[in-house]
Amino acid sequence: MRSEEDNTHSQQLSFLQQALQGMQKQLLTMREELKQREAELEKSFEDKQQLKNQVQNLKEGLQNLQNTHVMQLEMSKRDDKGGEESPNQTSEATVSTVVSCSQEKEGPTEKNPLSPVHSEREALLVGIISTFLHVHPFGASIEYICSYLQRLDTKINPSEVEALLSRLPCTFRQELTGVGASLEKRWNFCGFQGIKST
Repeated sequence: MRSEEDNTHSQQLSFLQQALQGMQKQLLTMREELKQREAELEKSFEDKQQLKNQVQNLKEGLQNLQNTHVMQLEMSKRDDKGGEESPNQTSEATVSTVVSCSQEKEGPTEKNPLSPVHSEREALLVGIISTFLHVHPFGASIEYICSYLQRLDTKINPSEVEALLSRLPCTFRQELTGVGASLEKRWNFCGFQGIKST
């Protein structure tokens, strides 16, 4: 009788030990998953912070370019008209000017229907894509560029991005690489060369 009880008792202990071991394994797995998720979260936070900094730098760079352009226009107008026009009038006429190869340098974006950049969103896209391509000196396909942009905005449309890049030939250049079936279209940033020709 006692041996049966002992037997039952040892079986119960064995079951409990197995259950405990199973729970320990489960806990270890959960702990590993938690660590992995924390690491992913930290990385995505760092990426987001980095992108915020890049956008801020681009905004500051754009502001500096606009200020420089306004100053250059003021100086050239003073030279042309002997300083008749006041600086305030000139700066009002040239605020938010976007310079490109395909438009006159002195036309404000709002009044020039030929401007290749139609909105602030497109201007931001140009800045972000320029930064992205600057660190990809051998260029990138439109799919690769869009997969990067879609991490920031899921509504990004590849045809919209390609159309935007095509409108800015002094900033972005498309090149064909590879041979035959492996032929691939790649976009490159050429703004540093383009600024000399504007």
